[in-house]
Amino acid sequence: MSEQARYIFSKGGLSRKDFSIQFRGDRGINYIPIADTRELYCFEDITISTKLLNLLANSGVLIHFFDYFGHYTGTFYPKNHLVSGSLTIKQCKAFTEDRMVIAKAFVSGIAANIYFLMYHYYRHGKKELKEYIDWLRADIPKLLGKQINIKQLLMIEGTIWARFYQTFKVFLPEDFVLNKRVKRPPDNPINALISFGNSLLYAKTLTQIYHTHLDPAISFLHEPGESRFSLSLDLCEVFKPAVVYKTIFDCVNNRKLNVSKHFSKELNYCILNEQGRKIFIKAFEDRMNQVFNHPVLKRKVSYKTAVKLDAYKLIKFITEGKEFSAFNMEACK
Repeated sequence: MSEQARYIFSKGGLSRKDFSIQFRGDRGINYIPIADTRELYCFEDITISTKLLNLLANSGVLIHFFDYFGHYTGTFYPKNHLVSGSLTIKQCKAFTEDRMVIAKAFVSGIAANIYFLMYHYYRHGKKELKEYIDWLRADIPKLLGKQINIKQLLMIEGTIWARFYQTFKVFLPEDFVLNKRVKRPPDNPINALISFGNSLLYAKTLTQIYHTHLDPAISFLHEPGESRFSLSLDLCEVFKPAVVYKTIFDCVNNRKLNVSKHFSKELNYCILNEQGRKIFIKAFEDRMNQVFNHPVLKRKVSYKTAVKLDAYKLIKFITEGKEFSAFNMEACK
């Protein structure tokens, strides 16, 4: 488990005790050192003191909140100590002048990373995947090379994901086959895993953006909107195959998660129980902290660092016009 991410699964209260975070719950009192904490994840009802919020704000610690179903609901986002008016202006200008260039780079990254993930199963005998991976490799670059608008680009992205979900029956156990992507609330175990994993990655990406000069509300692939940090949606989309789905497939195919033991199934929804969430989060954090040889930096970096590096690459494009290409699993193998 990363020492910079702390997860709270119990109801209770968070307060300040000297320069530590104090959590008082049913199981007693626990102290969390502020020095090596970067973000908190709360999955139950929590009360928070204003003194603690002041400490967290001064230390640049974010708190992410999730609802009963594991959906992300919001973040305590401290006053951004890296705010840059000049970059925000340039980021807005990039949205008006270069939106499609950046958005196409994100979709290209999504297709490339899904291809790399699926090719692993194709190499291990799942020949039914050939049509899909050939389409990703040959047809998607041609489609992205055409003069299209943002709605057409989003349709291409939607088709990539829709066809991706259809492949699950080829390599996942029957209990985890996805018949239809249902989000709110998830209606079966695989939908529950996808929704929970996507929420975690969104929050994790938001933390990385916070430690750059980017404005998280100004996005390119997703429409900038009210009450959401849409740039986090842009950046994390590319990492879903490498982090969320790699974690899901590992947990399911290696039987780390069991439908009867780790999920709560009600009439119209299905969610991970506390034990299931802890198992998945452990695997998710292990994946985020896994290192690989970076092709440009020529050193080992983690997937968590790679998210921030994509943010820095976006800044380079916005400020210097340097070509932006999203994270590519194949280049980092």
